[in-house]
Amino acid sequence: MRRYPRIRWLMIVFCFFAIAINYIDRINLAIAAPHIKADLGLDDTSMGLILGAFFWTYALMQIPAGRLIDRLGARTGLALAVGWWSLFTVFTAFGKGFASIFAARLALGIGEAGGNPGCVKVVYSWFAKKQRATASGIFDAGPRAGSALALPLVAWLISVWDWETSFVVTGALGLIWVAIWLLFYREPEEMKGLDETERQNLLEDRAVPTQQNSNAKINMWALFRHRNVWGMMIGFFCMNFATYFFVTWFPTYLTMAHGFSLKELGTLGAIPALMGIPGSLLGGLVSDTLYRKGFSLTAARKTCLITGMLLSSVIAFAAFTDSIAVILTLFSITYAGLAFTAANIWTLPADVAPASNYVATLGGIQNFAGNLAGIVTASFTGLMLSLSHGSFVVPLLVAGGICVLGALTFMFVLGKVEPLPIDINEPHNELASASK
Repeated sequence: MRRYPRIRWLMIVFCFFAIAINYIDRINLAIAAPHIKADLGLDDTSMGLILGAFFWTYALMQIPAGRLIDRLGARTGLALAVGWWSLFTVFTAFGKGFASIFAARLALGIGEAGGNPGCVKVVYSWFAKKQRATASGIFDAGPRAGSALALPLVAWLISVWDWETSFVVTGALGLIWVAIWLLFYREPEEMKGLDETERQNLLEDRAVPTQQNSNAKINMWALFRHRNVWGMMIGFFCMNFATYFFVTWFPTYLTMAHGFSLKELGTLGAIPALMGIPGSLLGGLVSDTLYRKGFSLTAARKTCLITGMLLSSVIAFAAFTDSIAVILTLFSITYAGLAFTAANIWTLPADVAPASNYVATLGGIQNFAGNLAGIVTASFTGLMLSLSHGSFVVPLLVAGGICVLGALTFMFVLGKVEPLPIDINEPHNELASASK
């Protein structure tokens, strides 16, 4: 029986905290928005543009960030990403008007784009196939923990000090993480004291098929010719359509539609995100258990992807009740279902990468598509609220329907989960090469 280094769990815990901080720094603006508006005299249109600024650069930079991390490696790449977004979180505190805060949020998105692709790279490096979903579930619990922690933490910082302090404190968390990460993280190939047998087992497990060189120069655009890449992209878009309702409009929904106070947002409002933590961990454990019990990798991953998306579709039923208990239950099931799915979505780049230097790239590609949903969800919900004079019925129904569409995508579009059959002899013609 193969033995694997226990230190791998420390590495993935680092990733958990990185993504938790990522989400705290992403969500803090939504909580501070009313105070920023009042303090700086911004109108709703300006505030809406500021809230949406992050998603544009975050989505557009996913593929470049993935390529950069594949070239630099997880240690340097993640340190740069977390350090960048943390600095611009701090800089937000010094914004004196629309232009400066808008620019800080654009810059924040550039840095945060490297978070998930970097974590995917760590999973690929340190975990065998039979444990990748568990590892992905651990780091993908970070968004749920960050979302849950952001509400009480930022609300408390604002109530005790001011909105500027909230950005300084949350930004400082990331800078502390960078220092610890650089001190401890090494690739298995470089980790001193690691048992040589364990090291070789890890390297063998992530070997690509013999006809594909792990260091091959592959035309990145050839990846888009494969149905699995499109299945990953469309499925992630559907999942994130519902996920980003929580990130953008959920606090407003609770205050506008159900009269929540700032204190209630930090307590009751955090329940769905908290339920996402066990959902994420369970999604990874179930998938890996199915694989170890004899299911094919395809069956193990797709079973969990489809189940999670169908569970998350219950968000639609929140449109038909005013009971706070029922609403929080439905949103908790939705969040847990989305997290259950996400743990398996984040295993796919490592499972289907045609070569080791395209793992983070594939993570960036699917996350690019997924984060287009952030732009669509934010703008679509705002438009529906304007047309319906504040009703959330249509946004909730559409979110539920798109979750079902996501389940169908994973069922029928996503094919066999295996390394993509890329021809390494195909001319290499990436944009990055052309710029040299």
